[in-house]
Formats: sequence, C-alpha cells, structure tokens
Amino acid sequence: MKLGINGLGRIGKLSLWHHVSRQHFSEIVVNLGRQVGSGLEDIAAVIEKDSTYGKLATYLHGHKGGRVIENLNEAAGTMTVNGVPVTMLREARNPKDIKWQENNVRIVVDTTGVFKDPTSDADAKSGSVRGHLQAGAEKVLVSAPFKIKAKGLDMPADALTAVMGINDDDYKPEQHAIISAASCTTTCLSYMIKPLLDHFGAERLLTASMVTVHAATGSQKVLDAVPAAGATDLRKNRSILNNIILTTTGAAKALGLVIPEMKGIGFIAESVRIPTASGSLIILVLNFQDEMENPIKRDLINGIYRDYAVSSPYLQYSEEQNVSSDIVGTPQAAAVIEGTETHTRTASLKLHLDHLKSCNFAPGQVPPVLDIPMTQAVIYGWYDNELGSYTNMLGDLTVSVANQMV
Repeated sequence: MKLGINGLGRIGKLSLWHHVSRQHFSEIVVNLGRQVGSGLEDIAAVIEKDSTYGKLATYLHGHKGGRVIENLNEAAGTMTVNGVPVTMLREARNPKDIKWQENNVRIVVDTTGVFKDPTSDADAKSGSVRGHLQAGAEKVLVSAPFKIKAKGLDMPADALTAVMGINDDDYKPEQHAIISAASCTTTCLSYMIKPLLDHFGAERLLTASMVTVHAATGSQKVLDAVPAAGATDLRKNRSILNNIILTTTGAAKALGLVIPEMKGIGFIAESVRIPTASGSLIILVLNFQDEMENPIKRDLINGIYRDYAVSSPYLQYSEEQNVSSDIVGTPQAAAVIEGTETHTRTASLKLHLDHLKSCNFAPGQVPPVLDIPMTQAVIYGWYDNELGSYTNMLGDLTVSVANQMV
C-alpha cells in the first residue's frame, strides 16, 4: 500500500522520516503543492537535514550514517529514501486537486494544519480535508485537532478523534473516513489522565487544570512583526527567540473527545510558548474527593503510573531529574512522567450550604457546613511535541488504520 503525505512542514517531514524508517508502506507520495528551491536536489536537502534532530542518516543508522537519499529523477519527481520509493508532487495545493488517485494512494496524512474542518464541503474554494476523499483517498488522517468553523454544527458521523492506545478501538473502518490524531499536547495529557481515571474513577475527580510549557512552533515569528488586519492577539507576532509568550490550547476540549468521562469535569487548560525547538512539559493539577484517614499520596500516584508504563508502550515513568532536551527524540513516549516531582496535599474543603441556591433554609436557621476531604495532586509530564512523541504516535495510528483497510 502507498502512503500519501500532504505537506512537508515539521510533522510532514518527520512523518516521512518515521515511515522510511519503519518501511510499512511500499511507497510514499508527498504533496508539496508548489515548486521548492531550484528542484528535487533542494527538496532532498530539506529532508536530509534537520536543525532539531540532526541528519536523517544518523536517525536511521546511527553514527555510521551513510547515504540514504538516492536515485533522484527531476522529471519524474522521484527519489528513494532509505530504499523506499518517494514521489514528490509539486502542483496542487487544494486537496481535491491532488493526484492521489493517479498515484494509487488510498490513505493520506494531512500535516498542513490548514484543513481541520470535517464539516467543510470537498469543493470549498479555500480547500477542505474532504477534498482528499474526492481526489481518490479512502482514509485521511489529520495531524491536528478538528476545528468546526460554523457554529451549531455537530461532528460528522464519518469523523473521529483518536489517540493511539487510548481510544483507537473506537475507530470503525466501515464508518470513519476522516481521523484526527488530536494534538501533541492532548496526546500527552490523555496518558497522564487515563491511568488515574482507571484507578480512582471519574466520580472522585472534582476539578482539573493544566499548563503546557510548550516549545516554539512554525506559526510563531522569529522577529517582531506587524500583525495582520483584524488580529486580536498581538503576542503571536512577537519574537519567539526572546520571549515567553502566553497563548491558548484546545487540549481540554479535545481530551473530552478521546476520554468522554472528562466532559463532565471542570477542566481549564493554558499554554505558554518558550524559546526551545522541541521538548514540552505539562503541569497537571487534579483535585480528588478523598478521605482524611487514608488519603492519596504521591507514592500511590507514582505507583499507578509505574504499573501502567509496564503494560503500555506509550507511557514512560522516570525517577531521573530530566530537562527538556533529555526528552527530545525519546521514541514512542506519549508522556514521560517525572516521578520525582509528583506532589500531593490533603485538606478539608469547607462547603457553606447557604451559598448554594438549591438549598433553602428557614429564617433564623443556621445552615450547615460540610467538611469534604480533598487531595490536590500536581503531576509533571514531558513530551517531545514533534518526532519522539507526536509523530511516532501518528505513525502508529496511520499503520493501524491502513492495516484495517480491505
């Protein structure tokens, strides 16, 4: 089976690295949608070297390296990468115009970050993720969370958000044609939340909040720039080289799509961008209803993660003192729990019932006060937001979907 990749940005390029290493697909067709540099040699140079992860040859074969991109044919737009035939398409940017059918591509990974609305019509002037289906693909994976632009529209029945190892068994080959692999942050967060929900149950989780301390992304500016007309967030145009920049994340909303129990729990998610190329951190704060006699302690929480990591290939538990560069390139780790930094505090929450509108008291009656034992837990989870975590997880999901195609 051939694999199609739309886009050669950060996730597109690293997805190509992943799949030429894995060699599950017999051929790969990459759509760039435009001419690049002076020709195929320049495209090969982009693929071969990476400022964050080094050279492709080193990634594939270690320090011995060796030539891995060969047989360039400018006229045909073809090359072999680690022995895998790769074709470059340099014409169409609109998904409906990409020559997937002519190239016998049945499954496509869209890594552009542009086509995220599964309700958008295939013939939309600005392009649509459904255009890939019109162009001949049977399955499309999106390397970003879905974003429905029109208010009031529900998620289409043929669209699914899935995180490998969390809810990928919700995928139904006969039903789902468009699959979002969520985001790197949601992927990490889901592996921080799921083990605790499995152990304690969602009914004991009162509130949750998180902050992701996130590496820079391609949407940010290297130097300060003038914002576009109508822009409301001026910080997006400030230099990522020099600043910690407050931004937003949809991780809390997306988490409810892959772990439905979280929809009923108040959850706040925040994000800051920092001047690093890759390697991010989630600081997760959870409040559990507890008991004073035998409260939840850090050793219990760490033990839950330690045991879960034994059975799951996507969660790692660490008692080392890590920094962000230690996580970059860590293979197949959706999340790396920093066990040394897990903290808990148990206290009694005093709930004054007269503050509740649903409680009615007679004049002069002293309303009762409920003492509710509650434990607050703080958990740290690392993730390589590009290659190590997200791209590898996306690659596994892609292969899983491909294996279920007739």
